[in-house]
Amino acid sequence: MAQRPLDNVEDVVVDDGRFKYVLIRVHDKQTGETKDIVRGSAAAAYHSDVYERVQSELETGGSGRLETECLGGGRIVHDPQNRRIQVFGHSQGYGLADHNRTCEILRQRFPEYNDITWTNEGY
Repeated sequence: MAQRPLDNVEDVVVDDGRFKYVLIRVHDKQTGETKDIVRGSAAAAYHSDVYERVQSELETGGSGRLETECLGGGRIVHDPQNRRIQVFGHSQGYGLADHNRTCEILRQRFPEYNDITWTNEGY
């Protein structure tokens, strides 16, 4: 059985430190399946920098079966030394992400962390 394109998409790719992040829904155009992913980069000046890079990688760099939709953004403070992640804020361009959903995905990726929290406050 052939591997599905969504299986090759990592759930979470984030940096350490404080940075902008986006919550993205990836659609498989052939099967109709979807997957929510979290991407964040300390090098990104804007949320669109994060999203457009992922959009380019997945939509043009793969099988041609995947489409992406930005569900919103915010900020993350990732402290791997203390196993802590804080999710907060919003994106002026994409709006407020569902931080609760973001934290669910982060908890699956970082099960050894016992402090993954979110708030809609802050920027």
